[in-house]
Amino acid sequence: MSNDQSLYAEDATENMISISKEMHFSFPYLIDATQDVAKAYGAVCTPDFFGLSKDLTLQYRGRFDASRKVSAPEGTRRDLFEAMKQVAKTGKGPLEQIPSIGCSIKWKLD
Repeated sequence: MSNDQSLYAEDATENMISISKEMHFSFPYLIDATQDVAKAYGAVCTPDFFGLSKDLTLQYRGRFDASRKVSAPEGTRRDLFEAMKQVAKTGKGPLEQIPSIGCSIKWKLD
């Protein structure tokens, strides 16, 4: 999460920890406090998903699935999951990738 926490209290680390616990995230939730990671990858929104192959080359950049602020209906294609299954099998991501949609990143003012 790369948003400027000093201007957006809802994105503060403590709140993100609470949300992570409440939602039972089974993965590490990382804070990009310097925003260097977002800049290095060219992230433009939250969430913006980047899937890498085992040799760390970018193979997928796109959405998680068709959901927005509510969960997608049962049976909705899980774009990120399917892309990463393909990367695991072939080393290559899908040719067709649907861009991420979300809120813009709240950049720090320099």
